[in-house]
Amino acid sequence: MRNSASSNKNNNKGQNDFAEMEYMNITVVTSNEPYGLFDSSNPFFYKRRTPKFNLTLGGVHSGHVQRGLRDPICISTSGKGNCRDGYTKETSGPDSVRVLVATRAKPSKNLNSELDREFYDHFLEVLNRPEETGRFHFSTQFLYYREELFIAELNNSRLGGKPVVFDMDMSAGDFLSLFYLLKVPVEIIDLKAVIVSPTGWANTATIDVVYDLLHMMGRDDIPVGLGDMFAINQSEPVFPSAGDCKYAKAVPQGCGGFLDSDTLYGLARDLPRSPRRYENSVAHGAPSDTDRPELRQPLALEVWQNLTKSVDEVSKITVLTNGPLTSLAKIISSDKNSSSIIKEVYIVGGHISRGKSDKGNIFTVPSNSYAEFNMFLDPLAAKTVLESGLNITLIPLATQREFSFQAMLNRLYSSTKTPEARFVKRLLTRLQALHQKQRRYMHMDMFLGEILGAIFLGGDHALLKPKMRTEYIKVIAEGDESKDGHILIDKLRGKQIKILERVDLRGCYESFASRLDDKKQSAVIGSFEEQRMKWNTPPSYKPITARIFH
Repeated sequence: MRNSASSNKNNNKGQNDFAEMEYMNITVVTSNEPYGLFDSSNPFFYKRRTPKFNLTLGGVHSGHVQRGLRDPICISTSGKGNCRDGYTKETSGPDSVRVLVATRAKPSKNLNSELDREFYDHFLEVLNRPEETGRFHFSTQFLYYREELFIAELNNSRLGGKPVVFDMDMSAGDFLSLFYLLKVPVEIIDLKAVIVSPTGWANTATIDVVYDLLHMMGRDDIPVGLGDMFAINQSEPVFPSAGDCKYAKAVPQGCGGFLDSDTLYGLARDLPRSPRRYENSVAHGAPSDTDRPELRQPLALEVWQNLTKSVDEVSKITVLTNGPLTSLAKIISSDKNSSSIIKEVYIVGGHISRGKSDKGNIFTVPSNSYAEFNMFLDPLAAKTVLESGLNITLIPLATQREFSFQAMLNRLYSSTKTPEARFVKRLLTRLQALHQKQRRYMHMDMFLGEILGAIFLGGDHALLKPKMRTEYIKVIAEGDESKDGHILIDKLRGKQIKILERVDLRGCYESFASRLDDKKQSAVIGSFEEQRMKWNTPPSYKPITARIFH
């Protein structure tokens, strides 16, 4: 806030032009009355001889801590909530901190203003300054902007490609896998749909990056379905748009987590911009309208239902999952015919420990030593899918861990002829640099291993030399964060699955790099910079471009 011009340099009351200021002792309330009667919900006091942070017994932090939106202790007989977790309260003693608080907004100095607050006038004055004026819409920023869709003309009966649905949680490794799947000849893999699960490493809006990648590769014809926001049984039955983040909170919010995944580590802006975006409206249950409220983002189940209507009985669907199994579990539970439609499922994830030292990768939950993220983020979904009896091939963490950044980059450095190969090299180089230099990015190598599912599905097995084994497994999903997501061998009651135990690493690197470098099925528009130049050039306008794969 701007300091008051009338105040001197030694102003210790923090006065400014817009508000009356006052020092107060405040705290953020973390529990509820009656204070001093804490239970297991309160980590500051429960089973502690000395309260954490030397908090005061009987203070605002020493009561019951709300557990979820429907905590029965927090709901009165009238149905209204009566808990105060997160409230700001004036208090005293060691539980408080002295801060400067704006207690009242000052009235407008301009007596002729229609606004009654000084900060209103100042805000509008700054907003209307000509300096740094933004141009936030492409149609006004670029003189020759036009929307263009690239539609591939495919005939599956003629090409004979395996119909594939890719289920991803939009981590960096998933985008690498998507590039690869789009490069495999359509005679081998016909990518029918992409399903995104926002229960993993990225937020819902990152679906726009998926649209951009498909646009770059000339595949605006591929539908993208959005999965549920919460893991199974974690959303509120009364308010399904809200829920518990019991498992999702394991994904870091900042560096190395959502902050980076949502922007593809800063590289998403270099992708060409697709006309397709995440769209929704209040009429369809969204909190607010997007730019095109008449449109709505298709849901995962809707995309699946439309796909199963179009696929003939001979061509059963292969599903490749690279994230939590939320969407696939919902499909299995809601579609009684799914077992007859799904030919096989390839699951990238899961960890089968071979001993105490063979740990999982849930580095943010120290109590859970042996689970893998994709299983932990929705353990009930993992149990539903892995114990469904479908034809499942598991590509576990141990096999993924064999991949090396440097070995992959060495192969990519030798030749990068296509825009997609150059983009992938940049992304892998950035992940490797962060992995080597920053403590918060020590887990970057697990995203590299995620490409193995796509390579195994679309690569030449003579080159990959896979070694398989069969196991009978079960998944732990008991609501205990220290155990959920564990996969155990159970030869008596477990479900049979195939496990990819080992592959030839050189064959994998060669398969991945050579496929990306192939000029067939390459990008139709290589970058946003190329797109920007196009929008600054007078066009021969073609709103929809058909792309034929031979």
